[in-house]
Amino acid sequence: MFAVIKTGGKQYKVQSGDMLRVERIAANAGETVQFNEVLMLGGDSPVLGAPMVKDAGVQAEVVDQIKGEKVINFVKRRRKHSSKRTKGHRQKLTLIKITDILASGAEKSGVSAAVGTGSVSAATVAAITGKTDDAAQIRKAKKAKATKAAPKAEKADKMSEAGADDLKALSGVGPALEKKLHEAGITSFAQIAAWTEADIAEVDEKLSFKGRIQREGWVDQAKEKTKG
Repeated sequence: MFAVIKTGGKQYKVQSGDMLRVERIAANAGETVQFNEVLMLGGDSPVLGAPMVKDAGVQAEVVDQIKGEKVINFVKRRRKHSSKRTKGHRQKLTLIKITDILASGAEKSGVSAAVGTGSVSAATVAAITGKTDDAAQIRKAKKAKATKAAPKAEKADKMSEAGADDLKALSGVGPALEKKLHEAGITSFAQIAAWTEADIAEVDEKLSFKGRIQREGWVDQAKEKTKG
């Protein structure tokens, strides 16, 4: 007996014992899943679905979660644009082994239906397979970095609201350097004016200013600011 099933938008003719690769299914290796979209049953008494064969199913064991061959897509725009772009893609697949073809009784078999990963959320796929794709990992890392940076930004904002001096008035200090100084707890001209040589060396090393403090003369400038 053979069957024609539909999964991942494609149709496959299968028999018991067949090994095939299908669009990724949300299941772990070793689990048994059931394909309920059976278009046809073949053999001594063929049955055609309308469009599916009622109560029929095909059971399969998940062997592994794999990726297909790498496909390279090269696009070249000529004339006005004159641009080139190369993109690679490896389709996520599931390797399965057909174990049984049910002409009836599929609805009461108790075997989980084969669900494609395109039908469920990324979190559900990760929970089932224990894996996340690279894009999800990148998004998670960016979110963690942004969350970590938020307290620093909030601290700088609070310093600004508390009436900190405008350190951008010092030579060579822009918004980025002012933010680094605020994060280090340096918010006023009086603090900078009181620096000793040891303080300058410590701040210079800590914030990687590479001699900028002495080169730009921040201490003298800060003293002038405090006099005003």
